[in-house]
Formats: sequence, C-alpha cells, structure tokens
Amino acid sequence: MLKIANFSKSYKSEKKAVDHLSLEVNKGDIFGFIGHNGAGKTTTIRAVAGVLDFEEGEITIDGISIKKDPVACKKRTAFIPDNPDLYEHLSGIGYLNFIGDIYEVNKFDRETLIEKYSDAFELTQNLGDSISSYSHGMKQKLAIIAALIHRPKLLILDEPFVGLDPKAAHTLKIIMAQICKEGSAIFFSTHVLEVAEKLCNKIAIIKGGKLVSCGTTEEVKGNSSLEDVFMELIEEQ
Repeated sequence: MLKIANFSKSYKSEKKAVDHLSLEVNKGDIFGFIGHNGAGKTTTIRAVAGVLDFEEGEITIDGISIKKDPVACKKRTAFIPDNPDLYEHLSGIGYLNFIGDIYEVNKFDRETLIEKYSDAFELTQNLGDSISSYSHGMKQKLAIIAALIHRPKLLILDEPFVGLDPKAAHTLKIIMAQICKEGSAIFFSTHVLEVAEKLCNKIAIIKGGKLVSCGTTEEVKGNSSLEDVFMELIEEQ
C-alpha cells in the first residue's frame, strides 16, 4: 500500500533531515513510526501525505508515485497532522460535508459514516456549532471523522492521540484496528510507546534521519519492552 524507497530530504542546511529511508506498509498493517523530536518523523509523514516535496527517492501509494500523480495518491489517503487546520468559519457538519464533496462521497455513505463516527466520538450534538467554538480535542475528533468518511486506503497520522481524552483515544484505537481489518493500512507517528507496542503489528524507529530498526513489533522489541529498545537505540552513539 505504501512504499518508501531511498527517501531523503534536506532543508537549508546540508544535513539531511531524512537520509535514504526505505520501508513498506502493507494492507492491514498498523505501522508505528517512532523517533525522538527532530528525528525526521514529521518530515517523512508530510512527504508521504504529498504536502512536502523531496529531492531523492520515491514514495508510492497503491503503486502510484506521489511525485508523478499526487492527486490520485491523495484520493486514496487521508492525512491528520498533529495540529490540524480546519475552516473555523464553518460548522462541524458543514466541514464534514465539504470534505465529503471533495472526495465525492455519496449521500448514503456520507450520512451513515458521519453518524457512526460522530456518535463514537460523542461529537454529534456539536456538529451544528461553529468550529471556532470547538476545543482542541473537539477539533481533533472532527479532523479524524473527516479523514474516515471517504474510507481511505491509507490513513496517515502524526501524533493522533495528542489532545484526545482517554475515552476518545480508546475509541480511535478501536477504529484503527477495525479499518485495518477491512483492508486499509495505517502509518502513524507517536511518542506513546505503550500504545504503539499494543496497537501496532509493525514498527520502525528513526534516529537522526536514518532508520535504525524496522520489522514486526515482536522482532523489534524482542524480549524487552518497546520503550527499553527505543531508549537503547537512541542513546547509542
């Protein structure tokens, strides 16, 4: 579903923010992407989502190059950044219908999925309110619902649990597992290593822009906890 091959990205300095990164996310995977601040996680995720250009390597989604046909890739994906920007002059339902129009979601599916996910995140009663009146957590829930209503083949999330209360975070974990059972794939970054260890079937750890470990969760953590492995890897010189 997602293939990253020798991906590199540099900013103004000569040092590469991401240095020849390669990994693959298959259908049904919940793939955790882990690293300390500045390791290259967000740079990679933004490139995968098609919002950041890059100099080297290739990224394909469902066999399509993000460079050659970004629109086709974006039709198959949904991206939730760590601090989503929403059109705050719209109501919640107005925003969801706007997203539904962009992705050409039919009326029945749109209404069914909006109801399903709004009820799950306990946001239904607030959909008529202006987004400008929403708390950060409510905005995060709305962004998640908007990402789900067109049934993306690949869901890309950058720190998706930030700002969510424990109940909403639990709901999101259940939904993530459910959509992957239905054939989608998830690629997400998180600092919550306990969540990654329990939720993900695959893990990649990045340090200083370079991949230092990648495989199934069991392969990566071995007989230790993911936190212990992570700390050991990032402390190595």
